[in-house]
Amino acid sequence: MSRIRTTIATAAVAALAFTALPASATGATAAPEAAAQSTSAQDRRQLRTWAADTWRSFEALVDEETGLPDDNIGGDLDPASRGGYTSPTNIGAYLWSTVVARDTGLIGRTEARERLATTLHTVAGLEKHEPSGMFYNWYDPATGDKLLTFPTSGDRIKPFLSSVDNGWLATGLLLTARAEPSLARAADAVREDMDFGCYYDPAQNQIRGGFWDVDPQETAPVAGDYCEMGADVWYTGHHYGAFNTEPRIASYLGIAEGQIPAEHYFGTYRTFPDTCDWSWTETRPVGQWAEHLGVPVFEGALPYRGMRVVPTWGGSMFEALMVPLFVPEETWGPRSWGRNHPLYVQGQIEHGLREADYGYWGFSPSNNPAGGYREYGVDQLGMDGPGYTSDQERTTVDQPYEGCREGSPAPTEYGDGVVTPHASFLALRYAHGAAMTNLRNIATDFDAYGPGGFYDAVAVRSGQVSQRYLSLDQGMIMAALGNELADDAMRRYVAPGALEREVRPLMAMETFAVGRD
Repeated sequence: MSRIRTTIATAAVAALAFTALPASATGATAAPEAAAQSTSAQDRRQLRTWAADTWRSFEALVDEETGLPDDNIGGDLDPASRGGYTSPTNIGAYLWSTVVARDTGLIGRTEARERLATTLHTVAGLEKHEPSGMFYNWYDPATGDKLLTFPTSGDRIKPFLSSVDNGWLATGLLLTARAEPSLARAADAVREDMDFGCYYDPAQNQIRGGFWDVDPQETAPVAGDYCEMGADVWYTGHHYGAFNTEPRIASYLGIAEGQIPAEHYFGTYRTFPDTCDWSWTETRPVGQWAEHLGVPVFEGALPYRGMRVVPTWGGSMFEALMVPLFVPEETWGPRSWGRNHPLYVQGQIEHGLREADYGYWGFSPSNNPAGGYREYGVDQLGMDGPGYTSDQERTTVDQPYEGCREGSPAPTEYGDGVVTPHASFLALRYAHGAAMTNLRNIATDFDAYGPGGFYDAVAVRSGQVSQRYLSLDQGMIMAALGNELADDAMRRYVAPGALEREVRPLMAMETFAVGRD
C-alpha cells in the first residue's frame, strides 16, 4: 500500500503543497487568511470530527478533582491506563485545549469555565520554586504532589525546573486569561510570578535548559543565580543554542515581560558558522554575517533537495512549528519565518514521499510504536550531525562538510518509517491540502484512529501503531484545530499586547538566507 500511496500522494503534493511556497527566494508566502478561506466545507466537517474525537481524549486524561491532565492514556481511554504523572507542558496543553473545545462548540461556556477554574485552583497550590515562580517537571495528577519517583518505573526523580516546559504552561495561562476574563486574575497571578530571566545567561546571551534547586550531585550542572533569587541553583550544562526550536517560546515570553533583553533574540544560532570548527554539524551552511542590536548573527541556512532552510536542532516538526500555533511568526517576520516555515514543511514532505519513499510524511518526537518514546525527524533538516532519524532502523545521512570533512554515500533505502499525526496538523497552515491528504491516508490505511482521535504514531511499513494518546501531542492537534476552525483563536488570545509590541519588531529586522536554488 505504501508504494501505491507514493505515486498518488506525490502527484497530489505537486498540485497542492507547492502553492504554499514562496515563488522565489524573496517571495512572500500566501496570507494565512487566504489559506483559511480556501478550506472546503468537506474539510471543515472532517476537521470538526477530528476535533471532537481529540477532545474526548482530554476528557479521559484529566482528573476531575484536580483538573490536571495525565501525561498519557491507553488507546481505549480507560482511566486505569493513565500514566500517573503530568508536567507543566501537559497542564498548559489542557488549558488551551479546553478553550478550543469551547470556541468550536464542543462544550458550553459554563463547562469550560468550570474546567479552567478547577485547573487554575490546583496549579495555584502546586509546590513550586518560589524565588523564580517556576514549576517542577513532574506532579501526580490525582493529588498535585510533586513526584520524587516515577510511578511507572519507581526510578528516583531529581526535581527539575525546565525552561521550555514552564514556557508552555505560561502560554496556557496567558491564553486562559485572555479567553476567559472571569479567570484572568487567577491565571495572571500564577503567570506573573514566573520569571524567565532566571534561565537567561547573559554571558552566552542564551537560556539554559533549566535548573535543579537542590544539587543533583552530577558533573555537568553549573551553579549560579541569574535573577537575584538569593541563592544558587544548579543549571543544566547546556544552553538552548539553536534558534529554530520550541524553547524559543520561553525566550519570547521573557522578552515580552522585560525579563530577558531583546538582544537575546539574536543570540542563538540560525545555523552554526561556516567554518571547520563546526564541521561536526550536519553540513556546511550557506549564508552571511549581519548585525542586529549590536549582536553579530550568522544568517545561515542548510541546503536540502533544492531548497535552503533554517534547520531545527534535530529535524523534527514540532521544534519548528509548535511555537507558531500561538505566535504569528510568518506574519511578524515575512522575510524570515514567513519564508522558512513553508519550506520546512516541504522538506518533510520531500523526505517522506520522495527521498525515503514511505508514502506518508510527518516526523516528530512521539511514542515509539515498538514501545517507549523516541525522537523522530528528518536528519538533514537538523543542525546536529546525527540528527533525529525517520525510521526504526535509525538510518542517518552523513553529508560532507565541504573543505573540512568527507561524507558517506547517501542511503539507497530507508526502513520502517514512523509518522506521527500531530506533525501533519502542525503543517495545516502551510500545506493544507497535502496535510489533509496525508492524515486521511493514515486513517484509511492503518489501524491508526481510535475513540480519542489519531493514535500517537504509525510505523508505515510494518503497520505497527502506538495506540496511546499523549497530552502534549493531542494538545498540539487541538491548538492547530482551534486556529483552523475558530479564526486563529490561539494566536488571537496569545499574540496581542506585550508579545507583539516587544517581539514583532525583532522578527521584522531579519532576512533568512532561505529559498529555492
